[in-house]
Amino acid sequence: MMKRVASLGMLAAALTLSFAADAGSYTPGTIQGAKPMFVNPPRWPAIEYKKGEEPTAQLSQWNGSFTDLTNKTITYTMVGADPSTSNAATHVTTYVIPVIMVYGSTNGNMTFDPTKAKVNKKKNVIANLVASPIFDDGYDFKSGGQDLGQGQYIDEYQRGNFWSHVSTNTGYHTILDYTKAKKLKPLTITVASTQGQVMNNPFGAGVVGTMTQGAFDAALHTYITKNAKIITPGVFPLFISYDIYLTAGGCCIGGYHNALGRQPAGQTYGYSTYVDSPGAFSEDIDAISHEVGEWTDDPFVDNRVNCQDNNIMENGDPLENNVNYGTFQVKLNKFTYHPQSLVYIGYFGAPRSTEVDSWLAFENDKSTVCPGQ
Repeated sequence: MMKRVASLGMLAAALTLSFAADAGSYTPGTIQGAKPMFVNPPRWPAIEYKKGEEPTAQLSQWNGSFTDLTNKTITYTMVGADPSTSNAATHVTTYVIPVIMVYGSTNGNMTFDPTKAKVNKKKNVIANLVASPIFDDGYDFKSGGQDLGQGQYIDEYQRGNFWSHVSTNTGYHTILDYTKAKKLKPLTITVASTQGQVMNNPFGAGVVGTMTQGAFDAALHTYITKNAKIITPGVFPLFISYDIYLTAGGCCIGGYHNALGRQPAGQTYGYSTYVDSPGAFSEDIDAISHEVGEWTDDPFVDNRVNCQDNNIMENGDPLENNVNYGTFQVKLNKFTYHPQSLVYIGYFGAPRSTEVDSWLAFENDKSTVCPGQ
């Protein structure tokens, strides 16, 4: 998430949209100047819990540091355990929360529901996500000429990130445990015409819904605080929409991650869209893998680095504008998924001996360290 936004007011900045609508009909228009984006909203204050209801568990996390190529010390916090000392698996309970987007007669006459939209006329979007390498550990990943092992994509990426340690600490893993919480209902958002429209997908076939990121993130904040007895700092809530792009002074945002409060006790969360148009930005798990990867390596959005293209350690942003939005193919459970490649820590100026075969990215699709290093 390369860009940060200073205020919620900026998030509601107007888009250049072309559409035709009246009280009885709606014709999707065209998004002008669309580009793939991942934009961070402002951090929220910590949740104020009632006395006696404060959660005791924090997110599983560890702290590390390195001297970058400009001879500055970089400190960081990541999800899981320290790979230099741990030879065990860290499990993070993960709640997948569907976001249902409703558009009325003046802005689309459509509902985008990931619990009902079918992929290949079989699984719905949420079920297809659960069967993907974000949660399913059935794919054997390779990077840097090494077999990283069979597991979830972000877990195997992180193993490659710290291969100098985990090549011997073979039991090291950071695993997302998909968990159903019966009391967590889907989040339904009715989008006002001033907040967003149903538009033609600028990256592929079909239509998408849009919404200003500020109003959208405010709805997520309300949901989290209302469910604070279930969504606690020790778990990872992952909100998923279907065929939606957010806007912040332009379009199109595929996802973001954020926190309520600061480390170590803050509540982290993530959001991504799942787009079903072949070859489009955020196709299936493209944006989801981007955001889960960034949450893993920068959960509180505060790992500062000395890069001109990225002032925080966001490992997906440097590759989002590559061919096919930085994605590669993974065939699993009779479906071809499109996770995004992610840069390794060496991209930010860490010693390249840390990651697998000194590669700078999972798919070897980055040849130089970040500008400024």
